[in-house]
Amino acid sequence: MARVRERNQTAIIEAASQYFAQFGYAATKVADIAKQANIPKPNIYYYYNSKDNLYRAVLESVTEPLLQASKPIQELDDPIEALTAYIQAKLMISRDHAYASKVFANEVMSGGQSLPKDIEQELQQQSEMIIAKFDSWIAQGRMEAVSSHHLMFTIWAATQTYADFGWQICRVMKKNKLTKQDYSDAAEFLTTMILKGCGVKSINDNSL
Repeated sequence: MARVRERNQTAIIEAASQYFAQFGYAATKVADIAKQANIPKPNIYYYYNSKDNLYRAVLESVTEPLLQASKPIQELDDPIEALTAYIQAKLMISRDHAYASKVFANEVMSGGQSLPKDIEQELQQQSEMIIAKFDSWIAQGRMEAVSSHHLMFTIWAATQTYADFGWQICRVMKKNKLTKQDYSDAAEFLTTMILKGCGVKSINDNSL
């Protein structure tokens, strides 16, 4: 029974993510989500009670991975290891939660009016943690004196663009869909650009 519930909820979230991303909250109908998920409309209300709750569940499906993605920054002392893992995790979110990522981006661009306050607070705390960690690496001489704010914004933009502008990226690369290798190549490129561009040094580098 639990497995059926999990399968149904996954199908609902995937369908809802697609519709909210493509049509926005107001224009999306629960009936359309139910049809896309191949699940009776009453079942959606059984699991989520309301359209508002379903929208929150879609946001949580991407904000939870986003919050988890920064754990390497928080827990690792070596900036090379931490940044490499963070960039990789952010790209995997764009790959595995593309529609939900677009819903989140649309929410942010609209001023976060429907973003639940607890999620907003957690994301703000995460941002402050990342900036503080970058500042500490700069103070230790592990990174050049770059702007911690703009470094964080650059990583956000460079990784999330693979979800938000996926259609355009595929067109330019003449592909219907990006492959795992494409994301691996992107992670390698972005990591190299960030590490070299910011003069990041390993904690094992004794040249300081």
